[in-house]
Amino acid sequence: MFFDGRSARGRPVQLHLADGVLWALEAAPTLAGAPVAEPAAEPAPVVGRWPLADLVWPERTRHGQRVVQLNSGGSLQCSDAAAFDAWAQAHGQRDGWVVRVQQRWRSTAAALAALLVVLVAGYVWGVPLAAQAVVLAVPTAVEQRWGDRALATLEDEWLSPSALPEARQAALRQAFAALVARAHPAGDAPAYQLHFRAGSEALGPNAFALPGGHIVMTDGMVELLQGHDDTVLAVLAHELGHVKHRHGLQGVVQLALVGAATGVLVGDYSGLLASSATVLGQLDYSRRAERQADAEAVALLQAGGVPPAAMVVLFERLQQHSKAPRDSLPVAFSSHPMDAERVAFFREAGRR
Repeated sequence: MFFDGRSARGRPVQLHLADGVLWALEAAPTLAGAPVAEPAAEPAPVVGRWPLADLVWPERTRHGQRVVQLNSGGSLQCSDAAAFDAWAQAHGQRDGWVVRVQQRWRSTAAALAALLVVLVAGYVWGVPLAAQAVVLAVPTAVEQRWGDRALATLEDEWLSPSALPEARQAALRQAFAALVARAHPAGDAPAYQLHFRAGSEALGPNAFALPGGHIVMTDGMVELLQGHDDTVLAVLAHELGHVKHRHGLQGVVQLALVGAATGVLVGDYSGLLASSATVLGQLDYSRRAERQADAEAVALLQAGGVPPAAMVVLFERLQQHSKAPRDSLPVAFSSHPMDAERVAFFREAGRR
């Protein structure tokens, strides 16, 4: 059938291919079911003629009709794909290498495997590198505003005013400020704001860093470390390491990049970005980010005169807490795994 691109009504034609030119000859309606045939002995009216260079030839597929796209905007369509393919091959039309590859299951499997390798490599290495480049380009003022909004969102959903006595909060603030000042006598410490908040049951004992220098420690974490203020300072030093390296912002950028890629593949991702402030409290930092924050904590603690091994108490208390019967689970520190490598790191640092 010939469609001129202006009307939805098709016109039965017979196709004839000769000397690099495709001819469409008018066919009787009774021949519409066999549109790819040689012209009859008596010349039929010519509907159109097109050099092959001006055509978009259809690829051979297992299913569906064949459509030849015309440079004029029209098309030639054949519902009998097998007849069209046989006619085209009889007239010297050969499949391109892409079509030949698509027809072989081994090639398709290899292409799928290669795609999976590219996707995994992009997620493991490409996304973090891209996120680091974006973070470097984000002004600190923008990061601060975003962090302010993220904290406000978390306070609406997960956090409430701290129940710790004001004197207790003040003592911890002063102790941490003194530690930072001893470690950074030149005043070059990362800018931070320390917030004590009561967390929801789901949040549990927790501490996390937000973009813009916000460090949040829940009452549950302070209570968990009761009698070990050095460990409280070690936890805050670890979070200050996240602040210094802008890991919170990097995590959000990575979330956006993965969301954008997901949107390209499967559709809209606006809901994922809309919830980014909420998931800040449970970002799964990479091991590289955790090692960076741990190294910063050790350097800060050693410079401030606090034994780095104090951090080991955190892991021991979290392990005990995880075994206690309860309905809640730690959220942020679920991404701070208690493993032998990290415990050994802090213990070894304490011996130096």
